[in-house]
Amino acid sequence: MRKALGRGLDALIPHTTTPIEARQERETSEPRKIKISKIRPNHLQPRKFFDTEKLQELAASIREHGVAQPILVSYDEISETYELIAGERRLRAAELAGFADIEIIVKNPASDKDRLALAITENIQREDLNPVETAQSYLKMIEDFGFSQADLTKILGKSKSAVSNTLRLLDLPDDMQRALAEGKITEGHARALLAVENEAARRRAFAEMIEQKLSVREAEALARKTKEAPAPARAEKPADIRALENSLQEQLGTKVEIRTNVQQNKGRVSIHFYSLEDFDRILKIIKK
Repeated sequence: MRKALGRGLDALIPHTTTPIEARQERETSEPRKIKISKIRPNHLQPRKFFDTEKLQELAASIREHGVAQPILVSYDEISETYELIAGERRLRAAELAGFADIEIIVKNPASDKDRLALAITENIQREDLNPVETAQSYLKMIEDFGFSQADLTKILGKSKSAVSNTLRLLDLPDDMQRALAEGKITEGHARALLAVENEAARRRAFAEMIEQKLSVREAEALARKTKEAPAPARAEKPADIRALENSLQEQLGTKVEIRTNVQQNKGRVSIHFYSLEDFDRILKIIKK
């Protein structure tokens, strides 16, 4: 399957902006070394998360053994600099290792569409993207560059269902996507969560997967059990509690839940936030 990666690029992405002969003069199939200082970041970088500890580990390996594979760059004749296409993790680790030079292979994509496709196929071949970054890259190719899912299956050498399942990961809430990106859950856990449509039930299942460190098989069993179980009946909240909830929600601009015991002399208040910026906004209101 991996050998099929990238085979559809020439057919799907027409090269119209630069004559083929001129591109070939600058492109290289053999690696050569250049100064790291001459390389600019990829403005379409699909990879968003870089694990600092793993970068340090890679840097230590590079100090001892060197960079295992060249990075992929394009050449800009005007500025006489290179822009990274794929290999930012290797580039960062080489810098950490104290290297001044790095081996490159030059490719000159005719367009941003071509550049993004090259970056994604290269990263997927090396398994350099986490599942959420991969899904976000697929979505960018579809929304920003007009690829269809059928196009992606040809370019990436993956089945239509595999592409569709990857895109569905973006239907998960942000905290679940973050757990997936950080390796706290796997794609198998994520698919099990997607099978639970009820939001409250999904949250309970997610919490149990994390707390109990469930295997994928156990997570799938939990999801089936959660789907089949009737939703627990909730006692009607007293009018004064509902009124207080509504008042807090209006003041804070977010969802607020108040839970009490039967005697209503103990309980908890849950204030929802949906990003770090949202959390900071709510804190400022509370501190006033």
